[in-house]
Amino acid sequence: MTAEGGVQYSKIAEIKGPLVVVDDVESAAFDELVEIETLEGERRLGKVLEVGNGKAIVQVFEGTTGLSISGTKAKFVGKVMEMPVSKEVLGRVFDGLGRPKDGLPDPIADKFVDINGEPMNPEQREYPKDFIQTGVSVIDGLMTLVRGQKLPIFSGSGMSHNLLAAQIARQASVVGKQDDFAVVFAAIGVQYSEAEYFRRSLEESGALKRSVLFLNTADDPAIERIITPRVALTVAEYLAFDLGMHVLVVITDMTNYAEALREISAAREEVPGRKGYPGYLYTDLSTLYERAGKLDGRKGSVTQVPILSMPSDDITHPIPDLTGYITEGQIVVGRDLFRQGVYPPINILSSLSRLMKDGIGEGSTRDDHSEVSNQVYDAYSRAQEVRALAGIVGKAGLTEIDLKYMDVGDTFEKEFLTQATDENRTIEETLALMWKIVSKLPKNEITKIKDKHVEKYYKEEE
Repeated sequence: MTAEGGVQYSKIAEIKGPLVVVDDVESAAFDELVEIETLEGERRLGKVLEVGNGKAIVQVFEGTTGLSISGTKAKFVGKVMEMPVSKEVLGRVFDGLGRPKDGLPDPIADKFVDINGEPMNPEQREYPKDFIQTGVSVIDGLMTLVRGQKLPIFSGSGMSHNLLAAQIARQASVVGKQDDFAVVFAAIGVQYSEAEYFRRSLEESGALKRSVLFLNTADDPAIERIITPRVALTVAEYLAFDLGMHVLVVITDMTNYAEALREISAAREEVPGRKGYPGYLYTDLSTLYERAGKLDGRKGSVTQVPILSMPSDDITHPIPDLTGYITEGQIVVGRDLFRQGVYPPINILSSLSRLMKDGIGEGSTRDDHSEVSNQVYDAYSRAQEVRALAGIVGKAGLTEIDLKYMDVGDTFEKEFLTQATDENRTIEETLALMWKIVSKLPKNEITKIKDKHVEKYYKEEE
């Protein structure tokens, strides 16, 4: 039978996990939106995953709990899932499917946009090169975030990645330019307390008025997690490419997204890939990450900072492994530093930003930035070697220069790396701290910086 705005079927063949199999379907399209209606009249949304031989497999976003084969109806709406967008979404809090969660009515829509987005034409992509100041020294100084980049944070369970995510969302800005800047924050499968922390954190700092929050908590259906990042990125693309804003998208936690993907894959009885994740995990992740970027002739940009917690802190796990292939670098949160109480506990020797060289230097940060950052990397790497050596031969067996490097390592962690969660450092303050570390070394050890910069910024310790 034809219902208003779609075709309705009442022959449900099977309910399996988050999937409903509908029989005798005459015409349905891949990704088409489906309204599932229960006997009690409750409605749930779903989308078509597979069509063929008169059957349609529908993935139900709110889960299939309480559904029965008899009495359940499925209405095929004839269009894909769309998100209503307008400037009014700024300052709002939504659930994982894009429905208001702040007690206010639906925002008035300027237009409805397909949440799957449209692939960016590679020909029209502009190379990312504008420096974004996060106010976090270690990121700004050593793994600089650039407008249009995708730079993930790899963390482990229980570490302070959410504090870091909220700090970046609050503080991120583009220095020296009066451009409209917005933050889209998507929380996927987080605890209620974490979701509240994000909301309160942005609200209290006044950053909420330029932010849009999508909160999918751990007690929401797992299948909803597939939609949350897509809805968030749809809003980000609208703000960027229709309204000309520069948008920072923070997504936490991509691991929960991949788990939801695995759940659907298992329900569909697909042949599993590594660790049970579907073989198309790489392709699926790329449909999200590749929605970052800048377009020629358009003012706005979408920059992504996805966060993923590595199961058992394993960086070779499929999710961080595949993410590393798609994104431009990574920020790795280190367990050892976290145990020492350092915040943010970023392990710089495992981290890098592949686009950093294009976003720093004269005109964006400072002409000595690249060289001093190389010197700091080098010095900290040497400090770690000396620490390992001291563990074997004891401090008494170290040379004078070894002790200097040990001092550099301590200063780096205590003064440069460590900062308060509400401390917003300018790039000048960050560079000054980097020179303070470099200045602990004798001049003959400074091999990565041009003499003119050494003369200008090197301050020998009294």
